[in-house]
Amino acid sequence: MNIIGPDALVFGVDDIAACAQYLTDYGLKPAGNGRFEALDGTAVVLAHKDDAGLPPPMGTASMLRKTIYGVADERALGAIAEELGRDREVKRLPDGSIEALDDMGFVLGFQVTVRRTLDMPAEPINAPGAPPQRKPNAVAVDENAPALPRTLSHVVYFVPDVARAEQFYVERLGFRCTDRLLGAGPFLRPAGTLDHHTLFLIQTPPFMKGIEHFTFHMGGPTEVMQAGTRFVEKGYQSFWGPGRHKMGSNWFWYFNSPLGCHVEYDADMDLHDEQWVAREATMSADASQMFLFEKRDKWAPGGPPPGAAGAAERH
Repeated sequence: MNIIGPDALVFGVDDIAACAQYLTDYGLKPAGNGRFEALDGTAVVLAHKDDAGLPPPMGTASMLRKTIYGVADERALGAIAEELGRDREVKRLPDGSIEALDDMGFVLGFQVTVRRTLDMPAEPINAPGAPPQRKPNAVAVDENAPALPRTLSHVVYFVPDVARAEQFYVERLGFRCTDRLLGAGPFLRPAGTLDHHTLFLIQTPPFMKGIEHFTFHMGGPTEVMQAGTRFVEKGYQSFWGPGRHKMGSNWFWYFNSPLGCHVEYDADMDLHDEQWVAREATMSADASQMFLFEKRDKWAPGGPPPGAAGAAERH
């Protein structure tokens, strides 16, 4: 089944104004009707939690109401409808998309993808021993450069039965496991992308069921750092990062949000094809990240770094 990846995430929230401001400050563009888009048209959609047009809530604190996947064409859409229709209700919506529940109760939508093709350069680097990627006199640092989300990368679910959840996505929708964190769950990708994962499942108690975080791909690690720094300066709270994951290799920076989940910037994710053999590692801080930084105030040589004097006195 040629599922490309998530096209949109739909939330039912308490405070639309706060969530809208958050997504705009994050870098998404308001597109009307509660829709906030990345550069390729993938999006987060907001509605009030009591909006009658939303799917019902999950019965937990999660504000996610629906994950909409983009597929390659109508043929793929029909194949998904036929497969899922064997044992559950599949709704055909007026816009031509379909809707059904997964085995954990998450509402899934499927539509012919809205993704626009992007023609944008990646972040160029210069390194000894390799041809330069930036021409002479082209500088890499521009404090005013845009750092905007390019495409919806992945979503992470808390699930009460990770084995059953994985079985649904693999056996019914053709996802593949690229890597696995033992004690947490699998990283999964659908057939229509080479991205390391578009879905990560984490085993949790039932009361936690819902979305843990979502993220959009940026143009490179500098954009992650630049966008994240601007986000902090606007008053948003950093949760984890910046750093770089081991599985997937993607750079990351996570933030708290009013959407009831964390929101991440990421960049430079590994790509895998059918030749890849999934790795396994026990869930731990060492398995989760190669390295981890912390946002601090700017500093220049000429005195001790912020806090260094106090630290010296304590020792």
